[in-house]
Amino acid sequence: MMAIRARKRFGQHFLEPAWVDKVIRAIDPKPDETFIEIGPGRGALTRPLAARAKEVLAFEIDRDLAAELRRSAPSNVTVVEGDFLDAANGRRLKTDDRMRAAGNLPYNIASPIMFNLVALVSSGVSLVDATLMLQREVADRLIARPGRKEYGVLSVLIQHSAGVERLLTLPPGAFRPQPNVQSALVRLRFHPPDPPVANAEVFERLVQAVFTRRRKTLANALRALGETQSAQKAGRALAASAIDGRRRPETLSVAEFARLADAYAALPLSAER
Repeated sequence: MMAIRARKRFGQHFLEPAWVDKVIRAIDPKPDETFIEIGPGRGALTRPLAARAKEVLAFEIDRDLAAELRRSAPSNVTVVEGDFLDAANGRRLKTDDRMRAAGNLPYNIASPIMFNLVALVSSGVSLVDATLMLQREVADRLIARPGRKEYGVLSVLIQHSAGVERLLTLPPGAFRPQPNVQSALVRLRFHPPDPPVANAEVFERLVQAVFTRRRKTLANALRALGETQSAQKAGRALAASAIDGRRRPETLSVAEFARLADAYAALPLSAER
C-alpha cells in the first residue's frame, strides 16, 4: 500500500499495528455482523474486521485514502467516499442485518458523529453498538455522572440512548502522528430512549440550553431556552416535574431532564404570556 501522509485538516491519527489486535479483541466482531466503519484511514482496522465479520461499510472523507482502500480492500468491504455526517444520511442502510459501528474518530467532530449514530438508530437502522476511539476527555464526558465537572450535554444526550463503557486507554504513542492527548476506546450500546420523552426535540433543546448556564440555578438557566420562555413558564415546568429550581443543571439525572422536558412540552402556549 502506498504511503499517504496524515492530513491535519481531517484530524487524522493512524492506529499503530501494535494496538490493532487489542482494539479488534475489544470489538469482538462476529461472522454474522455487518460493520459501519467511520474513518478507516489506511485500513488498519478494516482488514481484520473484514476477516471476521460478514461485511464492512467503510466511510472515508479523504479521497486518496478512499481510493487506495477501494483498490486493496477485501471483497466484503464497500468504501463510501465522503463525510460520514453526510454520506450515512444519504445512503440507504440495511435495517434487517445485525449492524455494529467502529472507528477511530477525528477529535474535532467526535460528538457530532456520535449524535449522528444515535439519529440513525432512531430512524430505524438496526445498529447494536459502536466501539470508538476518542480523546480521553471526550470519553470522560460520555461516562460522567451528575455532579461531576465533566457532566454536560454529551453525557445526558448520549446516556439517554446508549449505555457507555470504557474499554481501553490508549497512549499518544498508539497513533502516528502522535496526538498531544491520551485517547480511550469506548463502547456505546444503543437502546430505546430511557426514559422515553414526549418530544425529543424539546428534550434536546432544553438540555443544550441549560448547560450554556450550568453555574446558574435551573430557574435562571431555563431562560436560555429563548426570549419567549418566561420565568412563569419555567416555574410551572419545575413545579410540574417536582424539581427544585434552586438546583444547578449539572446536578440533574437523565431521568430528571426527561421529566422536566415532558413538563415543558405539556404546557399550553398561553403559559408563555
